[in-house]
Amino acid sequence: MYRLGLTGSIATGKSSVLAAFGDAGVPVLSADAVVAELYAGAAAGEIEALFPGVVVNGVVDRARLSLRLQRDPDGFGQLEAVVHPLVRSRIKAFLEQAAAEGEQLAVVEVPLLFESGYDYGFDGVAVTTVDPALQAERALARPGMTVEKLQTILARQLPQAEKQERADWVFDTGHSLAATRAEVTALVARLRAFQEQP
Repeated sequence: MYRLGLTGSIATGKSSVLAAFGDAGVPVLSADAVVAELYAGAAAGEIEALFPGVVVNGVVDRARLSLRLQRDPDGFGQLEAVVHPLVRSRIKAFLEQAAAEGEQLAVVEVPLLFESGYDYGFDGVAVTTVDPALQAERALARPGMTVEKLQTILARQLPQAEKQERADWVFDTGHSLAATRAEVTALVARLRAFQEQP
């Protein structure tokens, strides 16, 4: 089975590309979705212990956590020490299950794939990219996003150009969604054909 990692900077279209893989019948997993589950369960207690007041009704309030991290960027390391091992375990289990079920391809979206330096065992990596002006426009249209918050996020991410250099495939999502989906469909066909070779 071909294990494909999907990454890219904020607001470059990762979710749309991941959805296109899913619509093409490929098993997909989003690390962000796993984090959301952990924030509502397994990791909430430890995070509240680190950052008192960020958990509301048993669920990590992302807005409160974000404010805390903006004031104290050193907190990112503490947060990651709690969350990342749990996310990695879930990704490993997902890939093992997909392989056991005879899938030819599985895709995992990991926003900070290159930045983490962790080897997930992917066979290849696809990167989403978009013009920086459009990236900023998309990001700032999100609820609760500010210029300061966006700058904090971008400061923790590798430049788009560097991610593209490390990628096996690049999806420029500045074009139409239909064009992006067509590119995804073509890559799925190519990777499945590769897996069918003796």
